[in-house]
Amino acid sequence: MLRIDRSIHDQIVAHARRDHPDEACGVVAGPEGSDRPERIIEMLNAARSPTFYEFDSTEYKKVYDELWDRDEEFVVIYHSHTATEAYPSRTDITYAQWPQAHYVLVSTREPDTAEFRSFRIIDGEVTEEPVEIVDGGGSGADR
Repeated sequence: MLRIDRSIHDQIVAHARRDHPDEACGVVAGPEGSDRPERIIEMLNAARSPTFYEFDSTEYKKVYDELWDRDEEFVVIYHSHTATEAYPSRTDITYAQWPQAHYVLVSTREPDTAEFRSFRIIDGEVTEEPVEIVDGGGSGADR
């Protein structure tokens, strides 16, 4: 189960809406081994595409190094789908390389609602998991 603070949930959805019609992407970091998503980091979709996302390699390395220095890890890896449901595509499954991460997808295909779903992707197998949105003291966005 993904337990996520409402403020972080809302920031992910807002990022997806802001980047629409292109896919948005980013990560939520948390203390290593904690499974607690605490710090959202919006990232650039280097592909600038409505059907595909790709982290900018320079930005990705910078974020990874920062997480390493702070004893954090990727707790959530998120991106949006702009015209389809919030479900991992074959490409998403192929690129999923962090088995401990929650893979969150947000669909922005409907202008008034956002579909927010979380999955575990391990060795190419996709398992949807429940999402619990909690009210609490979440931290803000980093860039």
